[in-house]
Amino acid sequence: MRSHYCGKVDESLLDQEVTVCGWVNRRRDHGGVIFVDLRDREGLLQVVFDPDRAEVFETAERLRSEFVIRVRGRVRRRPEGTTNDKLPTGQVEVLGLELEVLNKAETPPFHQDEHDVGEDLRLKYRYVDMRREHMQRKLKLRAQVTSAMRRHLDEQGFLDVETPMLTRATPEGARDYVVPSRTHPGQFFALPQSPQLFKQLLMMSGVDRYYQIVRCFRDEDLRADRQPEFTQLDMEMSFMSEEQIMELVEGLIRSLFKDVMGVELENPFPRMPYAEAMRRFGSDKPDLRIPLELVDVADLVADAEFKVFSGPAADKNGRVAALRLPKGGELTRKEIDGYTEFVGRYGAKGLAYIKVNDPSQGREGLQSPILKFLSDEAVAGILERTAAEAGDLIFFGADKATVVNDALGALRVKLGKDRGLVADGWRPLWVVDFPMFEYDEGDKRWYSLHHPFTAPRVENAEALKSAKPEELISRAYDMVLNGSEIGGGSVRIHDTEMQSAVFDYLGISEEEAEEKFGFLLEALKYGCPPHGGIAFGLDRLVMLMAGADSIREVIAFPKTQTAACLLTDAPGTVDNKQLRDLGIRLRKTVQDGEAKE
Repeated sequence: MRSHYCGKVDESLLDQEVTVCGWVNRRRDHGGVIFVDLRDREGLLQVVFDPDRAEVFETAERLRSEFVIRVRGRVRRRPEGTTNDKLPTGQVEVLGLELEVLNKAETPPFHQDEHDVGEDLRLKYRYVDMRREHMQRKLKLRAQVTSAMRRHLDEQGFLDVETPMLTRATPEGARDYVVPSRTHPGQFFALPQSPQLFKQLLMMSGVDRYYQIVRCFRDEDLRADRQPEFTQLDMEMSFMSEEQIMELVEGLIRSLFKDVMGVELENPFPRMPYAEAMRRFGSDKPDLRIPLELVDVADLVADAEFKVFSGPAADKNGRVAALRLPKGGELTRKEIDGYTEFVGRYGAKGLAYIKVNDPSQGREGLQSPILKFLSDEAVAGILERTAAEAGDLIFFGADKATVVNDALGALRVKLGKDRGLVADGWRPLWVVDFPMFEYDEGDKRWYSLHHPFTAPRVENAEALKSAKPEELISRAYDMVLNGSEIGGGSVRIHDTEMQSAVFDYLGISEEEAEEKFGFLLEALKYGCPPHGGIAFGLDRLVMLMAGADSIREVIAFPKTQTAACLLTDAPGTVDNKQLRDLGIRLRKTVQDGEAKE
């Protein structure tokens, strides 16, 4: 039907006939000559219709935005003064010899050149939205990324193996999407949160190097970088240490950025222990482009009359930290109040600060309502430890360590963006030496920081059993890029005794372990090799590479933040016959005084 894409017609085709197809981006009538900007996925092409061909010209007069047309014409150079250097096709135009309207279009809900279009409208008419050049560019980038990933891993001897979509519910992690079984009444499948168990079984099967670009599902609250269904690059390798795995994975990401974006990432990626990342940045995914860092000052204020400081300083689970903002003295009280409100979202009860006018004058060169509670030694220590200079502002966080880390860690990022402190470029990082477990105060129990199949950094199960859970370190590693975790993985447990010991720490009984993971525990008995792997969030990685603000921008048909599809109006109801086949009956609930199914 066509000989060329619109965006590929250039000076190399001068005086040749081409046939192009696409959508009418814009139609202009200039003094009896009609100009049509024709659009397809490769770009725009100017087509000219003149009155000499009356029938073709008459058809061109009826064209409207988004009509789908086919044009046969001759490529010619644009007249002097009418070229467009911003377009690859901007030096040429096509003189229309034949014109066929393949389909008419009603006035679209928004035009291609509109920028301020609400996201709900964009998602409802996603097929119109994706015609726009910036969306086409992002979808192409995504395709280039997956292609480059496959090519690199194929060359490294990995096998692309599919794993099941219908599996068992798991007791750890986010909520599962459950699927009722018609053939097994009263029983349910679950959609996978990840292929974790199956890829471990593949290692036991001798596959040795596995990968899959796979769809995963989590029924959880959403954010800008979360979706109920998402895509990840899943990898698993046998007979490799974490060092070897990390080196191989680094090679993949470096190759990906070089091939797709022409960017050379540093080699090797720096590494940082989890404890250091939390201490310096309040986050296990620090954005190294931002120069701000947290500094501990608990020892300096432990004896202060200010209980807001001295209380957390004396608490083994507390933290008092300072965050110096260069030239922060320029902030108004209104701006400081805004940042106080911001950290409140992370549990902080307030945001103490000191304005540094002239540090050489000690206390006299400072402004703060908390100064009267601090000794001269504490003030001098804070100024020295933070390396404060004239015109700076020092913020403080004092609370449970988790609250301080969350609040000041988030404040650090916000200040970096608000104050223009984010450096250009890409800053990859490996975060390593994660705690094996984390304690939940509400549930009064330990949970895996990653998942219950992560190997601890101990020699054997006996060493694990004799250790304190808060002191155990896992063989896990996360890859961070510009403040976003793009991949996480670990060396896995490969013997039954160690796996059972970890289940004991997590309060998973033998009966529950057999019920949920019996097939895995059984498989471990039959010769499981040492193995480990990693999974990359493809949506998030492409979002970063595209410079987008949300993963919805790089997914063809995403859900909203309420996990709804505005395009298809999903989720929806099913008829009673389907429910009867599944053995499901909906209970009536009372909402707003009315009984509803």
